[in-house]
Amino acid sequence: MSQSLANAELAIMDLLWQNGDPMTARDIREQLYPDETRAQHGTVQRLLQRLEEKGFVQRDRSIAIHFFSAAISRETYAGRQLESLAEKLTSGSFAPLITHLVEHKKISRAEVDRIRAILDQHGSAGKSGAEPAAKPSNRRGKS
Repeated sequence: MSQSLANAELAIMDLLWQNGDPMTARDIREQLYPDETRAQHGTVQRLLQRLEEKGFVQRDRSIAIHFFSAAISRETYAGRQLESLAEKLTSGSFAPLITHLVEHKKISRAEVDRIRAILDQHGSAGKSGAEPAAKPSNRRGKS
């Protein structure tokens, strides 16, 4: 399930993630479209149906009013999207992505420290059997 979500689907997922508790289609419609009438209800129902078919949403059918909840966490979805992006752009390597974030100050010192702690906790790279990257040579003009 590494598929991307359309913006409208992502808006529903964001609402479910933020709320944490199961929600009815009506609750979702009222929060996403507060100024609209019931006209948007069918749209929300179709989006929820699609999300359920894709495995992103669970529907509780135990009572007449169905309740919907997120079937995957925001972190799981974000992780899958990052893996897909890395695969498309950098042959699966995260190093260029992280390097860009750090060099362009898109990641805070606290986030860098958190990543460093996670790497330390998991024994860093290299224990997974992967070869360490070769260090660039300082030689110039020699072939």
